[in-house]
Parts: sequence; structure tokens; C-alpha cells
Amino acid sequence: QVQLVESGGGLVQAGGSLRLSCAASRSMFSINAMGWYRQAPGKERELVASITRGGSTNYADSVKGRFSISKDNAKNTVYLQMNSLKPDDTAVYFCKADLPFGQNSWGQGTQVTVSS
Repeated sequence: QVQLVESGGGLVQAGGSLRLSCAASRSMFSINAMGWYRQAPGKERELVASITRGGSTNYADSVKGRFSISKDNAKNTVYLQMNSLKPDDTAVYFCKADLPFGQNSWGQGTQVTVSS
């Protein structure tokens, strides 16, 4: 298992930016992929962006061109840079680690609120 700690959420006006961080308790090289998910009230949790150990990225259509996922292997940290935020981006954002042998770990989540 791996412990994940998210930070960087908060309240921002529409059009603004936030950067989320997810610090892992073990080396990124032991993790197959990292992902950011979000869950808005009354909605299912959805994938926002992911990055593999090799650095390949994937984005939900709703955030393409606005959000960017990256990682710093030396700091065991994954980032989600969110620009041009919209009220529809309001949700709790979770970090997930995909580990070998089908295991995974989730962070506790960080609230992002975008006001109109």
C-alpha cells in the first residue's frame, strides 16, 4: 500500500487557477500510474487525469486544454494544474495510485470550489 496526501484545494473564482498536489509515501517508480479523480455532490466519481510511470498522460474531455497533470519523481509527488476553472469543476478531488498486482490506494480528498 501507499499513503497519499492531497493538498492545494480551495475556493477560487471562475476563470482562476489552482494547483493540487498529491504526495506519495513511496517511490513513484514502484507505482504503475497516478490519477486525479473528482466527485461532485450527487454524482459519481470520475477520472480527471492520469499519468503513467513512463509519463504518458490521459485527460477527461471536459478538462482537456485547461488541466495539466505532471509528476516529480524526486519528490514522490503528482500535481494537477487547473486553469480556466469553471463552476462545474467544483468537487472533491482525490488522488489514486495504481499499484502492482491490481492493488490501489486513495487519498483523503481535497475540496475545490469554483464560484461564478
